[in-house]
Amino acid sequence: MQNLSLTGLLAALLLVLSCNTPRQTTTSTTPPAPTTDNPAVAEDTAIVETEMRNLDTMTVRPSTNGVISDEEIDGTAQEEIPNTLPPRAIAYQRVHDLLHTKLEVSFDWDQEMVIGKATLRLKPIFRPSDELTLDAKNLNFNSISLEDGTELDYAYDDDRQRVTIMLDKAYTRGEEYTIVLDYTAIPAASGTAGGAITSDKGLFFINPRGEDGDKPRQIWTQGETENNSRWFPTIDKPNERTTQELYVTVDDEYETLSNGVLVSSEPAGDGQRTDYWKMDLPHAPYLFALVVGDFEIVEDEEWNGIPVNYYMEEEYADYAKAIFPYTPEMLSFFSEITGTEYPWPKYSQVAVRDYVSGAMENTTAVIFGEFMNGTDRDLIDVDMNEKIVAHEMFHHWFGDLVTCESWSNLTLNEGFANYSEYLWMERKHGKDAADYHLLEEWQGYFGSVQNSAPHELIWYDYDDKEQMFDAHSYNKGGAVLHMLRNYVGDEAFFASLEHYLSRNEFTAVEVDELRIAFEDTTGEDLSWFFEQWFLKAGHPRMRITTDYADGSLSLHVEQVQDIDNNVPAVFRIPVDVDVYTNGTAERHRILIDMRDQTFELPTPTEPDVVVFDPQHQLLAEMDFQKTPEELAAQYRSAPAFLDRYVAVGQLAGMNGQDELREEVLTAALQDSFYAIRGVALQSLEEPTEEQLTVIREIARGDDRSQVRAVALSLLTQLDDAELAPIAREALDADAYSVVAAGLQALVTADPEGVAETAASLEEIDNLDISAALAGLYSESGDLSKLPYIEGRLESADNYQAIDLYTAYQTLLAKGQDAEQIAGVARLKDIAMDQSQSPWRRLAATKAISDLRNSLSERIEEAERAEQLNKLIMEMGTSLESIKAAETNADLKNIYQQF
Repeated sequence: MQNLSLTGLLAALLLVLSCNTPRQTTTSTTPPAPTTDNPAVAEDTAIVETEMRNLDTMTVRPSTNGVISDEEIDGTAQEEIPNTLPPRAIAYQRVHDLLHTKLEVSFDWDQEMVIGKATLRLKPIFRPSDELTLDAKNLNFNSISLEDGTELDYAYDDDRQRVTIMLDKAYTRGEEYTIVLDYTAIPAASGTAGGAITSDKGLFFINPRGEDGDKPRQIWTQGETENNSRWFPTIDKPNERTTQELYVTVDDEYETLSNGVLVSSEPAGDGQRTDYWKMDLPHAPYLFALVVGDFEIVEDEEWNGIPVNYYMEEEYADYAKAIFPYTPEMLSFFSEITGTEYPWPKYSQVAVRDYVSGAMENTTAVIFGEFMNGTDRDLIDVDMNEKIVAHEMFHHWFGDLVTCESWSNLTLNEGFANYSEYLWMERKHGKDAADYHLLEEWQGYFGSVQNSAPHELIWYDYDDKEQMFDAHSYNKGGAVLHMLRNYVGDEAFFASLEHYLSRNEFTAVEVDELRIAFEDTTGEDLSWFFEQWFLKAGHPRMRITTDYADGSLSLHVEQVQDIDNNVPAVFRIPVDVDVYTNGTAERHRILIDMRDQTFELPTPTEPDVVVFDPQHQLLAEMDFQKTPEELAAQYRSAPAFLDRYVAVGQLAGMNGQDELREEVLTAALQDSFYAIRGVALQSLEEPTEEQLTVIREIARGDDRSQVRAVALSLLTQLDDAELAPIAREALDADAYSVVAAGLQALVTADPEGVAETAASLEEIDNLDISAALAGLYSESGDLSKLPYIEGRLESADNYQAIDLYTAYQTLLAKGQDAEQIAGVARLKDIAMDQSQSPWRRLAATKAISDLRNSLSERIEEAERAEQLNKLIMEMGTSLESIKAAETNADLKNIYQQF
């Protein structure tokens, strides 16, 4: 599953805290330039530096004689010994093996009801059993019987989550039996909201009664974690596995999608038909999927004889291969690197309305949110789609073929899927692009542990399984796999993956099986690696200094991480160090295995710069200060993206050293990788004439649209003499992000003529364009444009939602009572609606808060004081209601400031 909200919301928190005015959409293409040597902490350097200064070096020493002292025995030197075992989330204890599931379902759209019959074939795993317990959350049973019609007694538990069925006898190991359950389900009546998956209804009716305007009517499912049991009875656990048949009866106007292959479609009378889907290979019940809707099926080329297709809304059908890019190529790539050919019978992808997650790896039937949709122009230079396609596809090996046995081991699914994004970016777009992606993943993880305590990757003492869907299981999990790859080498890494998959295919696993696969392949005991990275919490935090004297470089490394929350006092870190002299590097391999350690590296002459961990594979926070001269040498000589990124960012923030800074920033403007060019642009305040010439060239035609947009924004800020013609050129660009930046530039360059240009862009359905127009209209105070912005409030998402809603409240603030009251009501409805995007809810809540603040400053206006005061109080009440209704933990934290 792709969890899109976590790292984005953390970034949004920084945005919300730092500004109350519209952010120019076109300037968000790169992370902030780093101000320490560790780019991973660039988002909040001040906090990290303060914490690191306050961390004292800890001396670890054993007792002198190994004997426990009397003080330790009587409790004065240790905490009170607990009387009970700590809580531990263990794998579900299987009693019965679910062999096959046959479902027959139809729907009552008005009641949002599933009308179903489930036929389940099972057998006891080991011990005889005369009863069967199934997950069946609030299902209503008409009957439960054996296959021959013999009625069986059953009883629900107190909260109607599980049903226990009394079998007709005690079945013994290997003895199969079949039960038939006739039932109805109304998932919407019992599901709740919260977590990375924003609702747990399991099955969702979208616009079921046709009351929601032009929104299409759809049905779709979201089973993870254990929510498919809201629409059919099963053993809803990740360590269960079953083959599947699904008969689904729908109106003829709708297409259906499910796991496996479509065997037949037969008329069912009254304008309906029954589609029969069959999956012959066993997979976990949470991976069962069903989609019903008005889709056009776009067929791609077959891959090794299996169908590859895309279920598209009609307006996006022509763009299917751009929305789900490189799908056949990825199937080949992942089959190649895993040594395991894609094992399933088809590959289908669909984007649905109002989805409650980012995307979900349902076996052969991947569901995405509608954020994936766009035209060719919308999707120019958008890496997100291909990363998410890669993520969900890789799950078909890691998650679907081999499945975590418990949610505590979720990173065995999500860590691999996360790392697939790096692997794909590396293969398709090069090492710089992959390392840039890794930087973003690091930032997401480090940001998360600034706001909450770290925990183990294999986390046995969580309070709720939904907590597993966080930046540990995803971001840290992928980063740890990257370190493991770097340590054992590519050949051993991918051979180990092949061994792991072949040994464990169609089974559930725990982390020890991954370790054993690597140990079998490499012949090395890797318990140290798995212990500190999977079974312990946290990561190293290091203070690094160097000193040169008499032909020797002294490298001092101090580990300063806090050891609370099961964080190791000492991490074992094999790492390389590159020592650059006259542009040439000499590499040294060192092993850090002490909390405070010094290494002497022979170096004939004083080095230009020292690069610690030149592969930039280590998940760690590092305080390693360098001089301007060292940073300039690092940019000139060290080849990695992160070396250049750090050098540009740090030099840009240093006082003095104008010549070095100018040299590096001028070179960075012409760097081969777009993110470096973007950072250089963001670092320039007063460019030289030479730099200005390059900036204009970038604005006119950089091969990366986001960088071109940043250059346009910089020229706008500078009110450049050549801005007008460059802005008009941008309006003809293919990429909408460039067009939006051109419009913003034209506001400065041609304020008289921009209105006509803006009006001509209103028909374009693109978030960048809408946000730019909203910003323009809010500044102009043209209240006649309120309906234009209001018409886009419920389609805006991500950063563009922040921009659009901020512009909306700015314009509302210039309106009258009726407009403001209606606008606040509209914003409150969006903020309270948990089915809305988290970004939209955040943007709406922030807009109410900002509008309240803005109106509070005008309370002295005598003619409106009473009305304004009343509205301000109502907005305060609305904010409290929004806070009480919110279910997303990240948003709850953000809302504390409102």
